[in-house]
Amino acid sequence: MTTCIALLRGINVGGHRLIKMADLKAMFEALGFGGVLTYIQSGNVVFQADETEAPLRQRIEQQIAAMCGFPVTVALRTHDELARVITACPFAPDALLEGEHLYVALLAEAPASTGIERMLASKTEPDEFRVLGREVYLLYRQSMRETQLTNGLLESRLGVPATSRNWRTLTTLAAMSKTLAGE
Repeated sequence: MTTCIALLRGINVGGHRLIKMADLKAMFEALGFGGVLTYIQSGNVVFQADETEAPLRQRIEQQIAAMCGFPVTVALRTHDELARVITACPFAPDALLEGEHLYVALLAEAPASTGIERMLASKTEPDEFRVLGREVYLLYRQSMRETQLTNGLLESRLGVPATSRNWRTLTTLAAMSKTLAGE
């Protein structure tokens, strides 16, 4: 069994597209996944499965649509992939200045080179980003309400769905997946 992390895009935000974590956990268990754990209301599920990413993602997205009546994009990472995401961070999480915030946008798929070029041409100052594989590391130097570096910008420039999590959430999910993986 592979330990996986499912990160749901755009649920439980502003009272829209509501999914209770208890219902989500029960759905994952009904799909036959092992060790299902959820973390906070933004749609994070740690679980074990014996499927490859594409069919696994499709099965989860189809079941969520059937259960909730609306589509939800899911970004999947294995425990090892999430550990690499944390290790590869180009910004120093422990050296953030007051008011700075570190996030990672997890992409559902790898963006094409043309999408990366469009993203690199974006003006996002004073905020910074780095595209590394299927992740975009986001360093917000101001309030997220004031940034131009939004999921909408990422998706329109990169051409793939994205869901963002703050650094604390990612490191917590990595710790949960490490425990579930028995490491």
